[in-house]
Amino acid sequence: MASGILVPLTVTILTKYDTRRNAFRIRQFMDLDQLHTFLEIVRLKSFSKAAQTCYRTQPAISAQVRQLEQELRAELFERFGSRISLTTAGKIFADYAEQMLDLRRRVQDAIAELETNPRGELVIAANEATCIYVLPKVFSEYRQQFPAVQLQVLRSYGSRVVEAVMENSADFGLTQLPVEEKRMQVVSIYTDEIRLIVPARHPLAGKDMVTPRDLVEYFLVLPKYGKTRTRLNEWLEPVEDEIRISMELDSTEMMKHFVIAGLGVSFLAVSNCREEVAAGKLSTIPLTSEPMVRRLGLVYRKDKALSKAALGFIQVVLDNVGDEGGRGVKAADRARAPRVVV
Repeated sequence: MASGILVPLTVTILTKYDTRRNAFRIRQFMDLDQLHTFLEIVRLKSFSKAAQTCYRTQPAISAQVRQLEQELRAELFERFGSRISLTTAGKIFADYAEQMLDLRRRVQDAIAELETNPRGELVIAANEATCIYVLPKVFSEYRQQFPAVQLQVLRSYGSRVVEAVMENSADFGLTQLPVEEKRMQVVSIYTDEIRLIVPARHPLAGKDMVTPRDLVEYFLVLPKYGKTRTRLNEWLEPVEDEIRISMELDSTEMMKHFVIAGLGVSFLAVSNCREEVAAGKLSTIPLTSEPMVRRLGLVYRKDKALSKAALGFIQVVLDNVGDEGGRGVKAADRARAPRVVV
């Protein structure tokens, strides 16, 4: 990549208050433009020729060199009439100046390459069920499109997903909606239904739907916490003094296996137990009086600059995650998400 025109980047600090001038004396540090000017003088062995290639006047060039010498507290050039040569300090400085400008070019090249070949790392915060039933397809497609980006999963639950994103521990979160945090961008990406799950030959397996009263005589295996647990508590409120809770677990897989083993009945999203239902191990029954719909959202900080790798992840999620009925992400939710610009 061509370095182009160097834009001066100057750092200044207030060093001491000058009572005679009633102002702070400002100490100015060397910038990349000064390094470029210095190396042009070295290359051309002439202040006047360097002034031409740097599009400066010769006095301006001389002033830049004086600033460098003041900063370094050493003379950089020896002058013999119209001829110049580097001092010992100047030779040392020339070597480091070359390295600094070369490092600048390498940084520019590396950042520019991110646009054509994104790399790095993305951290996704999600609970166990999302990791198992939603992310594999997303990760597989993303890996095909962005093979140099490493994906990491931060296993989190409930509000902790949002906290991880807000604390920058994760780039994205996948969590159950709604999310109240105003600093978070939220895109609804997936919906399914929470149902009662029972062993395939359970007495309730043949019912079209169940009421809270139907469950009083059975042990319940409930999620330990989270939005689903809060909603189940509300649904079970009419019989809260009569229900029997045998276990409270934080693992979807444990809940399924304990129900299959006959240790109680539980509640899960339909998508999380599809394989067990197809294998004849579990049955699912809708809850009265209306379906308990679960909405999953992709969340990220509104104020966070999104790299091409991050934008690509959003796009892959939108393209590969849909609701249980296969309808995909709604147009209104897609409109909230930024698009990848190729």
